[in-house]
Amino acid sequence: MRKPIIAGNWKMYKTRDEAIEFMYQVSEALPSNKLVDSVICAQAPMMRCLIKRQGDNLRIGAQNLCAEDEGAYTGEISGKLLDSYNVEYVIIGHSERRNYFGETDEIVNAKIKAALRNDLLPIVCIGEHLEERENGTTNKVLEKQIKGAFKDMSAVQMENMVIAYEPIWAIGTGKTATAEQAEESCAFVRSVVRELFGDVIADGIRIQYGGSVKPANIDEIIAKENIDGALIGGASLDPEKFIYMVKAAVKK
Repeated sequence: MRKPIIAGNWKMYKTRDEAIEFMYQVSEALPSNKLVDSVICAQAPMMRCLIKRQGDNLRIGAQNLCAEDEGAYTGEISGKLLDSYNVEYVIIGHSERRNYFGETDEIVNAKIKAALRNDLLPIVCIGEHLEERENGTTNKVLEKQIKGAFKDMSAVQMENMVIAYEPIWAIGTGKTATAEQAEESCAFVRSVVRELFGDVIADGIRIQYGGSVKPANIDEIIAKENIDGALIGGASLDPEKFIYMVKAAVKK
């Protein structure tokens, strides 16, 4: 049985004081990490103050990392540094990184390897554009992204991977894939993983859905067989909404 994982991606929101207030509001209300993994991925400068307040039922993640462990890469953040702060998770390949900063499948692959070198748990994002959904090439796009992201990976390296299926047309737009569409795509993702790494990895890997997830639709989405959690954007900024969605995952 796969343990659900709910991850909030705060993107470039919240000040340090706002983030700390959030932690105070959710710290006693979240379910045990024996039932669900709860994660908040925040801007790099505030991660240390959040880690000091995370408790056993919430973990802090990064939103990005460099493919190199150190060097003359002004403005980048290394996996080596994240590990030294006891950061546990890192989002890799988010569509905003791909679209705004030109990240390719090759870069995503290099960043996953950097995360693994530094004992970080990758949340690897994949997803299609609206025109790809409409012209029927969603599966082709997802398969290419999966094979590119996990090139040269072993089954052992895949054991603790999390995949987040996020249709790009549903991120920050208010549009959401139906629960049936989300399940269909997540099932396809699992089938590609099965083809590449076998039954044990495919049956064990956790696949999240992301894309305008909120309290109004989390229950229907999380109930689907191949959806093991959610990567949540705007709704994760609100403590009450985040708590609700984490608790919804426990019902699965």
